[in-house]
Amino acid sequence: MRPDTPAENVDHTAEAARLERTAGLYPEDTEALLLRAAAHLELSGDRPAATALYDRLLSASDGLENPALIRALKASNLWEYDHEAEARAIIDGIRLTAPRDPAPWVIVAESLESHDELEAAEETFTEAARLLLTEGQEPPASTHALLYGRHRVRRMRGLPHDDWDTLADSLHSAPVSLDELHDPKRVWSLGSDNPAELEAEISRLRAELGAYREALSRPFPVAVLHWPVPELAELLSAYPALTSEYPSHETHLSTIESSLRELSSSGTGNLGIVTGTVPSYEAFAASEGSSPDDATLLPQYATTLAARGRAVAWPPQRGAECWCGAGEVYVECHGA
Repeated sequence: MRPDTPAENVDHTAEAARLERTAGLYPEDTEALLLRAAAHLELSGDRPAATALYDRLLSASDGLENPALIRALKASNLWEYDHEAEARAIIDGIRLTAPRDPAPWVIVAESLESHDELEAAEETFTEAARLLLTEGQEPPASTHALLYGRHRVRRMRGLPHDDWDTLADSLHSAPVSLDELHDPKRVWSLGSDNPAELEAEISRLRAELGAYREALSRPFPVAVLHWPVPELAELLSAYPALTSEYPSHETHLSTIESSLRELSSSGTGNLGIVTGTVPSYEAFAASEGSSPDDATLLPQYATTLAARGRAVAWPPQRGAECWCGAGEVYVECHGA
């Protein structure tokens, strides 16, 4: 499916089947591809089939990158087709294990919220915020959804602002404030006979819809290919013709950073870095009916990795380690 395909034109069942076939071709990306397939099955209305995919992933939990995320998605899906007891048990288990990734917390809290469990939803958002946010430090982008969700639930409960609500307000950049977006009385304005009130509500809804579209419809990143030291040494040893592309590892790293900065300055957004491996690159070259020493394959390989969900966003968040793997903070390494 092309990233710009309108949602109403997507055959979700066919897309799920295609992603399952792709997962068979790329075992290292099975988790990401099957999660996308399960999402399409949920959108198609085949929730039992989506649960089967989640169970398939969880049955091989040793190799999973984020088992808590899969359990959270499974719980949310189960609750939507009348398996409330099992969903609640999974949600309780996730809260007890306290994952360090914000995504499972957001999913289970929003599931509770969607079923009118507002107090439990707020408790879940708050537990996650206490666990994942550090006082005095800027919240990572991945935790913004926690703060926004907590703000929304507290607004629905009629609770006064606290420090985290104020922080959520400061992070929110849409033209309509969070207080307006999360106002529980907004729905009543849609029944108003006052044209000014209706126009104001339409403006708010457009802003909210735009934010959702940006989050959900963004295509995969424009990605630059990165080779770690041992992988680059193995690559050049096996395919010396690529030496002209990679004179040295230091030059390779500098080229990545300068290329991304140039793309950013030209107005290109949604940038990322994908890390290559020699076996994966050789398999890609074979699938293209070409030789790995063909340098024109390198950008195609990078794009393929990005489309399979392997890209890491660039630039890293403030305080995060550098993408190069040296273990230093980005702003003191390639971000200097």
